[in-house]
Amino acid sequence: MRVGCPRELLLLLLLLLVVGMTASLAGSQPQQQRKWPVPYRRFEYRPKTDPYCQARYTFCPTGCPIPVMKNEDVIEVYRLQAPVWEFKYGDLLGHLNIMHDAVGFKSSLTGKNYTMEWYELFQLGNCTFPHLRPDMDAPFWCNQGAACFYEGIDDVHWKENGTLVLVTTISGTMFNQMAKWVQYDNETGIYYETWTVRASPDKHAVVWFESYECSKFILRTYQKLADLGAVFNKIQTNYTSITLFTGEPIYLGNETSIFGPLGNKTVAAAIRDFYYPFKPHQSVEEFFLNVLKIVDQVVLNHQFYLFYNLDYWLLPIKSPYIKITYEEIPLPNEDNTWVGL
Repeated sequence: MRVGCPRELLLLLLLLLVVGMTASLAGSQPQQQRKWPVPYRRFEYRPKTDPYCQARYTFCPTGCPIPVMKNEDVIEVYRLQAPVWEFKYGDLLGHLNIMHDAVGFKSSLTGKNYTMEWYELFQLGNCTFPHLRPDMDAPFWCNQGAACFYEGIDDVHWKENGTLVLVTTISGTMFNQMAKWVQYDNETGIYYETWTVRASPDKHAVVWFESYECSKFILRTYQKLADLGAVFNKIQTNYTSITLFTGEPIYLGNETSIFGPLGNKTVAAAIRDFYYPFKPHQSVEEFFLNVLKIVDQVVLNHQFYLFYNLDYWLLPIKSPYIKITYEEIPLPNEDNTWVGL
């Protein structure tokens, strides 16, 4: 995952620290039986981005089309992982296990190498929290994510504080088949989802929602290569997840049913009030006052509003509320197949 402006990052880290220090329980509300986790929604095409959405750092500035490899080519595949914002803060976020994932390729015929990753078009802050525009009733989201493919592998970036390791070797034919899948995956899986949402930290607990971010794209890519016949080396692979803990989520509706002319004004106001403390471009005084408001809402009132698949959900949040985990998800092989989004 890549993060937005430093203040958005600091706000998220303070939320993790303060909320994580508090222990309390909240109950869930009964509702109709649903399938969990809620399936991630795919779309028929990727819509154009709104000019209102602006990125601090340009998305995929050196991107290029995925090349067509010769069928007889032998291509090495590398696991790439480094701390988020490593280019600016070095290993700082690595100490918190906040990592970004990518995959690298090296052609034996041409000697060229490439990097492929999936991340936010407008940084993590915009994907996690919306803008509250005075001219619009509904929160405004800049939450698209997309794949980025470019020539070269920055060895120093990945090696110095992270990982650059060979995981498998594939043929040119397999690479070209993977490239077609990447185009489909990128055009149909549009929106970045920051949060994993679970019933408890227990590994067998119900997962209410799966995140959809950089590591999930890499896991899907590995699985696609395995489906095409790639055999992976036996190495340990861990990934970052930011997890919320909650009772059974309560479905509230979509933008039209909540914020439209016939919408629920009480729910609409509650959602806007919840997101207000997360607004960008705050003064220092506003920033710390809003941290207190967030703690009051999440810890004391046990409420968190989640936007997922263009729908809003109320999460009856409970201890330990929120946690960053860095857990092993094995590479795919004959005995262990990862099932992705």
